[in-house]
Amino acid sequence: MPDLGFQSTLNLPYETVLEKVTEALKAEGFGILTSIDVKETMKKKLGVDFGKYMILGACNPPLAHKALTARPDVGLLLPCNIIVYEEDDATIVNIIDPISMTNFIQDPALESVAGEARQRLKRVSEAIQK
Repeated sequence: MPDLGFQSTLNLPYETVLEKVTEALKAEGFGILTSIDVKETMKKKLGVDFGKYMILGACNPPLAHKALTARPDVGLLLPCNIIVYEEDDATIVNIIDPISMTNFIQDPALESVAGEARQRLKRVSEAIQK
């Protein structure tokens, strides 16, 4: 199975990692549009216990505007998702690679936007590991 994103394993508390991710995204021009607390949702909707797991929907407005202008249906792939969850004694962060999202579209108009988003999100992945 091909990698869908950039994965990091951090030996830091979950809450600390969420803060690091948010700050690193901000430094690259991304804001958090959506935040889904999977643990809370599973408890509320199904009455089941689930580990700490957050899905963040990140958006860089200038890049989103370029992508949506080039191809309105690319909104089906937005925003860029990041997952943060606990596993054993570590916190895992997985950031979507925009190239993996647009590979099946094969639209040259999206290549540069996806490439720039990829570079920015790759830097986010690198920044949280410091």
